[in-house]
Amino acid sequence: MSTLNDVHQQFAEYFQIPVLKPYAWLLSKKLSEGHICLDLHSIQAEADALPAFYTISESGPAPLSAVPLVGKDGNDTQPFVLYQNRLYLQRYYRYETSFLQRIQDFLAAENNALPARTALLEQQQALIHQLFPASGPLNEGDDPVDWQLAAAITGVLNNFTIITGGPGTGKTTTVARILAILYATDPGLKVALAAPTGKAAARMAESLRNTSIPVEPAIAGKFQELTPATIHRLLKPVKDSPYFRHNKNNPLTADVVIIDECSMIDVALFAKLLDAISPQTRLILLGDKDQLASVEAGSLFGDLCQAQERLNEFSAARRQLINQFIADPANKIPERFEAAENHHPLFQHLIELRRSHRFTGHTGIGKFSRAVISNNQTVIREFFKADADPQIFIDHSSSERLFEKFIDGYESFIREPDTLTALKKLNTQRVLVAIREGAQGLYAINRNIEKYLHDKKLINAGTTFYQNRPLILTRNYYEHGLFNGDTGIIRKDENGVLMAWFEDSSGGLKGVLPGYLTQAETAFAMTIHKSQGSEFGKVLIVLPDAADVPILTRELLYTAVSRARQKVYIQGAADVILMAAERFVERASGIAARFNAIADIKTGE
Repeated sequence: MSTLNDVHQQFAEYFQIPVLKPYAWLLSKKLSEGHICLDLHSIQAEADALPAFYTISESGPAPLSAVPLVGKDGNDTQPFVLYQNRLYLQRYYRYETSFLQRIQDFLAAENNALPARTALLEQQQALIHQLFPASGPLNEGDDPVDWQLAAAITGVLNNFTIITGGPGTGKTTTVARILAILYATDPGLKVALAAPTGKAAARMAESLRNTSIPVEPAIAGKFQELTPATIHRLLKPVKDSPYFRHNKNNPLTADVVIIDECSMIDVALFAKLLDAISPQTRLILLGDKDQLASVEAGSLFGDLCQAQERLNEFSAARRQLINQFIADPANKIPERFEAAENHHPLFQHLIELRRSHRFTGHTGIGKFSRAVISNNQTVIREFFKADADPQIFIDHSSSERLFEKFIDGYESFIREPDTLTALKKLNTQRVLVAIREGAQGLYAINRNIEKYLHDKKLINAGTTFYQNRPLILTRNYYEHGLFNGDTGIIRKDENGVLMAWFEDSSGGLKGVLPGYLTQAETAFAMTIHKSQGSEFGKVLIVLPDAADVPILTRELLYTAVSRARQKVYIQGAADVILMAAERFVERASGIAARFNAIADIKTGE
């Protein structure tokens, strides 16, 4: 009996309908690459990837129209669904449909509340002027419009708001100002904060607690009470099942739900999250649309941000309302952002923050990251020159000396006697890698770092859990209040017992016996995917030797570079960096097309 080594073929051969098999193979492959569906508009181009024994002879959906295992309206129980020239597995079609329907529910619920909310906003005019003073001098290339204020007004008015922006554009500061306005109108407001990882959630809560916005002590006290959670912990998972206790029939009781790092959320979790939030609740989604998408299927946050042709577009009345709160005429929204008629469901619900307060757009990390995400090869090449910029250093020769000099920085946390301070020092720098296997992969790089530090007698890496081993969790440990992506250090407690120490949500220490944490990795180096939601003072990015690595995309490189606040070192050949900037993530979904169909219905087209 022969064995099939191709998992996509195993899936396809399960269905005993010859015409269906090549489509099943392609759909399986697409799902493994993070797509939600198979776009039949470009089926002939996709067919080039098929094994020789599978063929597709006709473009479009016609060959599937009579297949009994393919449903047509999504309400059937067949394993496949054909909808708008896209082929889905039933499960993913329902996730996407649920996601879109819940957004429409939010939009419908907010319509009735808009007049009262507008009146409340106008009552808070003095507070809003206090929260949003004039912006002062701008850096070269900065957008003068006060998009943070526009986003805050949008978040107060709407039940569904998306705020996107690159690093340092003030997403969390904007949320703090939204909450200040809402707390002023309702001191009893219930707020839920969450993110895909514990680290990202803790960072958001810490930023909100440490916000320096001018508010009364009572409101400042509300910020100190905010408690972060992972999305899983917020929704309360049902043990040994894919379901959550909070769902459509048992929604969250919060008045406002704020979710950070939304680009990391896959379609299944996104659908379940929206299901668990009442349409009467304000939902604010934060993220960087240019960052990496989720590891699992779907890039829904990016799809939402790209669903409209233009971002930051308003009706004349909404633009006028926002502008009345902007004191400086230079910071008002100009008329070119006004749309005479726009029936897109997300119209006036999506704001992009366009001014970075951490990086300028014409130098350093800001300039390089923008060049990467826009594939500006001319600007990228400028950084290849020696001493081109003090914030970016590109090492084409992968110098061992540079590598060792960087990891010498880990001595600071190792020699720090206070564990909490050591955790903070550990997070001042990190080595980031694109891949797991090979000489430039995660495992080899961590071994190299361990050997170097061991030879310097800074660590004794002879056992699995050794003193000062940094580790990152690769699964959730709800029983310990620890989550996938949390980083910690192995150290002895006062009794000489080795413990894994983590920073808890209140800024204190939490210790767990390391034997309970069976799924964790050494974290001197971490993958760029795992680094999402984290920030470091400086990063060393180690790229693979080969340029033709599919995972190496502009989104991956942009995410890695934007993890650093002060300095970026990149070890990689020029052609690898340039090829990464050329390659981009494009995941098939029906989000944009289905939103456009709704808009067409509204316009009567």
